[in-house]
Amino acid sequence: MIVTRTPLRISLGGGGTDIPSYYSRHKGFLVSAAINKYVYIFVNRRFEDSVRISYSKTEIVDRVEDIQHPIVREALKMVGLSRALEIVSVADLPGNTGLGSSSAFAVGLLNALHTYKREQVSPLQLAEEAYSIEVERLKEPIGKQDQYVAAFGGIPCLEIDNAGQVRVTQVEVSEEVTQEFENTVALFYTGIQRRASDVLGEQSKGVAQDAGQVLQAMHTIKAIGYEVKAALETGYLMRFGELLDKHWETKKLLSSKVSSGQIDRWYDLARQNGALGGKIMGAGGGGFFMFCCPNGRKAEIRRALATEGLREVRYAIEFEGSKVMVNF
Repeated sequence: MIVTRTPLRISLGGGGTDIPSYYSRHKGFLVSAAINKYVYIFVNRRFEDSVRISYSKTEIVDRVEDIQHPIVREALKMVGLSRALEIVSVADLPGNTGLGSSSAFAVGLLNALHTYKREQVSPLQLAEEAYSIEVERLKEPIGKQDQYVAAFGGIPCLEIDNAGQVRVTQVEVSEEVTQEFENTVALFYTGIQRRASDVLGEQSKGVAQDAGQVLQAMHTIKAIGYEVKAALETGYLMRFGELLDKHWETKKLLSSKVSSGQIDRWYDLARQNGALGGKIMGAGGGGFFMFCCPNGRKAEIRRALATEGLREVRYAIEFEGSKVMVNF
């Protein structure tokens, strides 16, 4: 029995510059953070020769090619396993909500399958294999952020060159600043689930076609990423909140699907009750809202958003990436 635990993530600045249509010409830079909300993968030897997969539904197949879950199918092909396996996934939070759950699933599954084969792999290999499955094999229009944060954990900066090579460094944040961040920056679930590819497809098309507004917005978002890194390293969270507001206004220029009238109303309500800034996690369109709530205003913001049906989810920064919890 193998059990892996892989963290979800919150994007802090520069998100979107990790998609190939952008970094292949302009390079990418972003800052993100892993949180203590996880995807768990269980892998066990099955008595029967068939493969059983349990997620939101259950599949039992005799051939890997017949597996409907695309990531499971391609991961098994990649590592060379095809029979007598049981794979079960459990997650702390819903999928399609902007926290990188699909990539965390891919990284955690690959970690479990390699461990099952008694193969030791690095976080870098896990991230690259997960990216290869999602983007190169399954053609999802997503970037490199989610796989790397899931594999490495912490508060990583990703520098992506034109060839797609990624340099990972951790933001140097003190324990005091980490605690202040967790107390100041809040996550609220909107109740809206959506596929990131629905939003990112339009964004990638705009970048590829050199659409002026979209491309300039991406340049601005990358610059914000560098400023976010500096704000976190100096512990200047008031500045981080201001950058979130700038990031959100810029992000809405990327695609008509990033926001909506309802989402804009929630954002305005949070700002009226003391939030310095915020943004929808992931590609946009729903999922989780992150707000910077300084000066003891979190309770007011929580009450205001609760009247709209938004639910706060408490979290902490997770400094470990995908991890094998059980191996026997």
